[in-house]
Amino acid sequence: MFEIFGIPSQALFGQLLIGLINGSFYALLSLGLAVIFGMLNIINFTHGAQYMMGAFVAYLLLQHVGIDYWGALILAPIAVGLTGIVIERLFLHHLYKLDHLYGLLLTFGIALIIEGLFRNYYGSSGQPYQVPALLQGGRNLGFMFLPNYRAWVIVFSLVVCLSTWFVIERTRLGSYLRAATENPALVRAFGINVPRMITLTYGFGVGLAALAGVMAAPIYNVSPLMGSDLIVVVFAVVVIGGMGSIMGAIVTGFALGVIEGLTKVFFPEASNTVIFVIMAIVLLIRPAGLFGRAS
Repeated sequence: MFEIFGIPSQALFGQLLIGLINGSFYALLSLGLAVIFGMLNIINFTHGAQYMMGAFVAYLLLQHVGIDYWGALILAPIAVGLTGIVIERLFLHHLYKLDHLYGLLLTFGIALIIEGLFRNYYGSSGQPYQVPALLQGGRNLGFMFLPNYRAWVIVFSLVVCLSTWFVIERTRLGSYLRAATENPALVRAFGINVPRMITLTYGFGVGLAALAGVMAAPIYNVSPLMGSDLIVVVFAVVVIGGMGSIMGAIVTGFALGVIEGLTKVFFPEASNTVIFVIMAIVLLIRPAGLFGRAS
């Protein structure tokens, strides 16, 4: 074992790995928030609860239906995305022309209701979820031990994030989505059902949160509080990257995860606040965020 800046390499690279894992979840969740805000102009505070629902759907599918992790990766985002579509149709579509505060308060209230229901049935303690057999174990890289599942989480989340960016920024469907937020009347003239497109977009953003929840289930305990513990940090990530910026959410999510991990090595006392300090500095210099555009 060798040392870097007087710190054992295994400890340094171990925290770097934890930072990349946290960054994977930050990126996926902030990406879902960016998609929803960029297309619907809604600040979705229910996102943390929907992340938690994704983990619980995976847990319930395994316990009661016998569907393993790989099936849950597909079914949980669809199931939770459908609940998001119901929420959008019943509540959110009434708020699109109102101030952001109304959407924030409504989604915050819905999040409290969802978390309260799950806490009532399952308590506050976490439920274990086993790592899939295919991804158990790990590899000794010499300078650190790399668990297979952690490597999978980082690679898969990066693939999902970049694929989402490509669809929204480089395809005809993405151009329709962007146009629908700026000039819905023009998009309707092409025969596109704009309300349905908006509803499906919200469902997709919610599905990304649920996907992150499924991926988090084998790493963290499946708990009703897992979303509320994470959502504040994710909102800080979104603000730093720029509200509604897809690439900003991806780059900032991974970068801040790494910065947070390295801070635990060099200055542990600041590890819980470093993201918020960075947010304050960015807002002073670029109020629209690093990748955002001033309105």
